[in-house]
Amino acid sequence: MNYADIINLIAHILSTTGAVIIFYGGMRSMFEIVVGEALRRPPNYNAVRRSFTAKILVGLEFFVASDLITSILTPTLDDVIVLAIIVAIRTVVSYTLDKEIKEMEPEEESLKDKL
Repeated sequence: MNYADIINLIAHILSTTGAVIIFYGGMRSMFEIVVGEALRRPPNYNAVRRSFTAKILVGLEFFVASDLITSILTPTLDDVIVLAIIVAIRTVVSYTLDKEIKEMEPEEESLKDKL
């Protein structure tokens, strides 16, 4: 096994881990909503969204790490530009999702205060 194979394996493991984390978050969120509906109790959608968004953020970080490691093998200018664009898009998405999570927390606190 040579250097390129090891780098590709690490990148593949990171990508797969990111996908598994996002898939797990989606399945868990879906399960919480379905169980809440089946038991006729209203699910806390903000908590479900916050949990799922957190899983998406972690998964995106794994994808970015995978892309960075892959760029070690092909450091051409075109590949670096594409990587920079991908990282920028994922960073904006991560920032937006993180901001959304933080905005949901005060809403939940005000709902708890009303109860």
